[in-house]
Amino acid sequence: MARIQGLPKNKTGLMSQLVYWMARRRLGKVPEPLTLIAHHPWLSRGYGLFELALDRSRLVNTRLKELATLKVATLVGCPF
Repeated sequence: MARIQGLPKNKTGLMSQLVYWMARRRLGKVPEPLTLIAHHPWLSRGYGLFELALDRSRLVNTRLKELATLKVATLVGCPF
């Protein structure tokens, strides 16, 4: 559990609500790091641009990226 409480959907701005909706649609629930990063809109935008660039990159095969993501998640104990 984090020391900072995440922002619930009803206390976020329009952009964060859109991000919450996309995360819920893609993952089934909103991950805790997204609710924590929603406290700071500029940091949230930067994180979003990083994720977008990572998804759109074509230097590595998509299947290999997914396998690497899965391996890292199992190494650090992340449920996603």
